[in-house]
Amino acid sequence: MDVSFLGGPHPQRGVGVVAPFDFALDRELWRWVPDAVSLHVTRTPYVPVEVSLDLARLVSEHETLGEAVRALNAVEPEIIAYACTSGSFVGGIAGERAMCEAMTRSGAVPSVTTSGALLEALVELDVRRVALVTPYTVSVTQSLEEYLQEAGITVTGRAYMGLTRHIWKVPYRDVVDMARGAVRGNADALFISCTNLPTYDVIPQLEAELRIPVISANQVTMWAALRHLGTRAVGPYQALIDESARQRPVRPPLPEEVRPALPEEQEGWA
Repeated sequence: MDVSFLGGPHPQRGVGVVAPFDFALDRELWRWVPDAVSLHVTRTPYVPVEVSLDLARLVSEHETLGEAVRALNAVEPEIIAYACTSGSFVGGIAGERAMCEAMTRSGAVPSVTTSGALLEALVELDVRRVALVTPYTVSVTQSLEEYLQEAGITVTGRAYMGLTRHIWKVPYRDVVDMARGAVRGNADALFISCTNLPTYDVIPQLEAELRIPVISANQVTMWAALRHLGTRAVGPYQALIDESARQRPVRPPLPEEVRPALPEEQEGWA
């Protein structure tokens, strides 16, 4: 069969993705990407450290990022996305900006990080008060709160699991349960942290139930990278990528006596 009339595959625009060595959700990233864009994913070198602030610092060292970006240069991506939340908030706002500068120097193209994309998304949605869901330990969760507070964002509630490994194995059911426990008070939005935590299919469900925008680490990373390319992320009825999904009735605050209380000193979440 002569297929020469097809003229070859359509041109693809490239997004380079640098992920930590234990990242397991490549397929989830692709679900937000339109057909005209390809993801080129590479990983940082393995280090024998559990998920912690120490690991976040190790996988975000500028030399490590530079090597990963240089490995992507051969396929000529138009933008580089660092897909790790803790690795990009552990150094605060100044640390996140320095990471982008280091990646841009190595790749000569613009760069975004998950935590920088989070702040972009909060501005896009006009959010000043946010509830948090994380799979992290209390110390990593507190570091995320400090990053948001530095950006002028108030954290109204949180739920965390205390995990140090195998985060990608957390089922949707647990993510939904944590979300329900975290959203108390007058949160403008819910952020589900960690690029290794599955979230794609629960976002529309949670937005319908909680009546606030729900954003996740992988979602904001892809949204910001594609936005920098001048194109849009795709996905089913999510407030961040579909303006029509932002017009929701205001969620009434829960009565004080029935708001779930999560002890701040607890290392994990139950």
